[in-house]
Amino acid sequence: MTSISIIGTGKMGSAIADVASRAHAHIQLLKRKAGVGATIERDDVEYAVMGDELTGELVVIATPYAAIPDVLARYGDRLAGKVVIDISNPIEFVTFDGLTVPAHSSAAAEIAEAVPNAAVVKAFNINFAETLTTGINGGMHTTVIVAGDDADAKIAVMDLVEAAGMRAVDAGPLSRARELEAMGFLQITLAALAKTRWESGFALMT
Repeated sequence: MTSISIIGTGKMGSAIADVASRAHAHIQLLKRKAGVGATIERDDVEYAVMGDELTGELVVIATPYAAIPDVLARYGDRLAGKVVIDISNPIEFVTFDGLTVPAHSSAAAEIAEAVPNAAVVKAFNINFAETLTTGINGGMHTTVIVAGDDADAKIAVMDLVEAAGMRAVDAGPLSRARELEAMGFLQITLAALAKTRWESGFALMT
């Protein structure tokens, strides 16, 4: 059975827990501290607190980009050998004028540099929570695009996605995270400007 630790209990962390539940994975959800969470506790999840040991083979950092350094500082070498899934979009939320990472880099690349003994995969950053919870986007199965340098790590993430009844697409190496984060920026900006709905998202048609 696949096991997954999700750091963060906000909308995206809860939505990815829904994905993992449909895939019949063992789920650990880590709260910021005891008693704090955005959703009602569920029966199919093992709850823990930030700093507790991670039980999952897959580790999702489902926190805002600004909180990632704290996650990495707490866990550091304990992420060695794990598949670390970065879902973040490093957006300048004050102005919505661009990304806060250098043009040649990405949030995922920063994480990979910080935890070189983990296999970092970019995924879920262009998916809004609703489309993950329902598994449907615009009448089609939700598409999750992944990028990473470790083939086995990408397969593990894609298997989870497909076991949850959604479509997984391999975008190539982790350097493609730059384009995925640009897509995430565009999608969030459009929704923030009410050009699209927060329940919408990009879809690939074949």
